[in-house]
Amino acid sequence: MAEVVWEPVPGRATNNAMEAFRVKVEETFEIELLDYESLHAWSIANRSEFWAEIWDFCEVVGEKGQLVLEAGDQMPGSRWFPNATLSFAENLLRRADESPAVIFKAECGERRELSFIELRAQVARCQEGLRALGVGKGDVVAGWLPNIPEALVGMLAANSLGAIWTSCSPDFGVTGLLDRFGQVQPKILLAVDGYFFKGKPINLQGKLAEVRAGLPSLEATVLIPFLDSSVATEGAVGWNELNLSESFEPDFLPLPFDHPLYILYSSGTTGKPKCIVHGQGGVLLQHLKEHRLHCDLAAGERFFYFTTTGWMMWNWLATGLASGATLVLFEGNPFHPSPEALWDFVQDERVNLFGTSAKYLDACAKAELCPAETHNLSSIRTILSTGSPLMPESFDWVYQSVKSDVQLASICGGTDLVSCFILGNPMLPVRRGEVQCLGLGMAVEVWDSEGGPLLEEPGELVCTQSFPSMPVGFWGDKDGSRYKAAYFERYPGVWHHGDWVELRAEGGMVVKGRSDTTLNPGGVRIGTAEIYRQVERIAEVEESIVVGRDTGDGDQEVVLFVCLRERVQLDDDLRSRIRSEIRANASPRHVPFLIAEIADIPRTRSGKISEIAVRDVIHGRPVENMEALANPEALDLYRPFSVLGA
Repeated sequence: MAEVVWEPVPGRATNNAMEAFRVKVEETFEIELLDYESLHAWSIANRSEFWAEIWDFCEVVGEKGQLVLEAGDQMPGSRWFPNATLSFAENLLRRADESPAVIFKAECGERRELSFIELRAQVARCQEGLRALGVGKGDVVAGWLPNIPEALVGMLAANSLGAIWTSCSPDFGVTGLLDRFGQVQPKILLAVDGYFFKGKPINLQGKLAEVRAGLPSLEATVLIPFLDSSVATEGAVGWNELNLSESFEPDFLPLPFDHPLYILYSSGTTGKPKCIVHGQGGVLLQHLKEHRLHCDLAAGERFFYFTTTGWMMWNWLATGLASGATLVLFEGNPFHPSPEALWDFVQDERVNLFGTSAKYLDACAKAELCPAETHNLSSIRTILSTGSPLMPESFDWVYQSVKSDVQLASICGGTDLVSCFILGNPMLPVRRGEVQCLGLGMAVEVWDSEGGPLLEEPGELVCTQSFPSMPVGFWGDKDGSRYKAAYFERYPGVWHHGDWVELRAEGGMVVKGRSDTTLNPGGVRIGTAEIYRQVERIAEVEESIVVGRDTGDGDQEVVLFVCLRERVQLDDDLRSRIRSEIRANASPRHVPFLIAEIADIPRTRSGKISEIAVRDVIHGRPVENMEALANPEALDLYRPFSVLGA
């Protein structure tokens, strides 16, 4: 049993929404639900009643209809709220007062604040501008944008007209952008003239011309000045020119529950990215449930997630407006101009919910930061982490060096459902190295290769029943075959997510890595996170990446690459200490056959290390879609370790 590192205590300042929801369910259905485990079990056994209660409890604006679930035994194939109509944008813009809706800061020092009234007015003007450009129901509006308020405004304005929003961050290259936007044929492109990174302005004007030439579907390009307020591009509409309307109130088009809201993209590391279409009602309900109940988010609280517009956490953060929260946006490098930059920002803006990646927390620990001593973080009550498994040592660092009284919620889901399967819970203790619980309404189990359930043993994360934020489908996948193959091929009729996890008896879960990157030495499957946990405890190691290298006789050897701290060399003594740490705290099977020093680790543009790309390189296979990587040049460093040259 993992150590409890935090527990909710009576009298702690929370909104108690999860408890209020539990009591409401008890009263409505005249049943007894003694704890979270019984509430979760009820939500799975009574899916229709549960999601209808979420609609009512979160006061969704719209017409719910009489039928909650149609063809509920089919997955895929079931339909949620088939007679419902609503506007996603209307639900996010339900507040209309002078309270701050958005607080924005860029690494260059720019800071802006928009009240809910001002945000509504900006959406109204953008709506009129897009309407004048011919945008209507079913059109695709694309944003090549940093994490700036205009991205939110554009998304809300597009949805209010029935259009579909899709976005990528400005660090995407032309090929990577066209691999995504080129598949979905946007009618309108919103773009910036450039962005800042580590204090350096990056001009995008040349790339923008290439992008426009590569998107024949475009009828207009809207240019948002970010580097230069006087910038103009021939043939483009200026942001101010788009927003000439004097309207202050947007109007909202009621749309079906499953009307497409977003197109999100898979990482694309194994081929062209999948274009995943998400419906507006499912996204809204899932996010309201996760924000209001699992995160205890309330109106007026300040909600921050370090993200880009190309990561699903941007979409997840945006829905915080539906709870009346203030969105706190940061654009730039979190370590510029100093490693304390993000903690300075969180302190200054009095953030209540602070979200980031596991990698960022690990980097702070490696940099030996101690925000508890240097910053006033009294406003923070919850820290959220995702992107990769949060190591037990990162739990230690947070509670020792950030704040002792904070709920540290590791959350796990993905772009595929634009939400979470497993996440935090303000009613439950936090156990070191574990995700707190299974999400309400999510029939999550851990299965072996034959489809048998597992407890306290690693296996595949599956979901055995449909849920509202399942994708509407993949763009261009007319017969649904690609969609079915992506999630339902391994276990027919059951969602196979591709995470290698272990369900604990107390109800928490340990994420061990992706299924497609698990190691298999001697025929025993090992999650990569089990090795990372041991390696990154070693002070000399900055970070690492581990892959399996085929031996040619049906077996596999573990190969570990390490990036070392400055002025450290990989000698026999360090190799021996790494192996000893892994052997003592994992198992002899986990011990790498080869440990090599490497100068860089390839990452996707959302910051995740790309084990698959390294694995392909060392096996002499071509790496699919190099544009999915932020630093594809790093792969050259691994070619000397190919099995062909070993």
